[in-house]
Amino acid sequence: MFWYGHDLSGWGWFTMSAGMIVFWALIITFGVLLYRALARPGDIGTTPGPAHPRPTPEQLLAERFARGEIEEEEYERRLTTLRGRTEDGPRLTKS
Repeated sequence: MFWYGHDLSGWGWFTMSAGMIVFWALIITFGVLLYRALARPGDIGTTPGPAHPRPTPEQLLAERFARGEIEEEEYERRLTTLRGRTEDGPRLTKS
């Protein structure tokens, strides 16, 4: 059973050392992966919202007017259309 006089040979020491390095590498890798999984911001299954809310159509129209892409007449016409009013002033109703 103990053929080497109760001592490990050179290969025994090498195998034991390599096995210990692999063992600790696996333990550390598992710990790092577990930490990353648990420390991830947000809950699993929820989708994060946009960083900035989307501008309204009126805001987009105002930006186009400010950049000079459309004239004042067109701006006012489109703005009244967006707000759902006719040229006379009463609100349009949907049937």
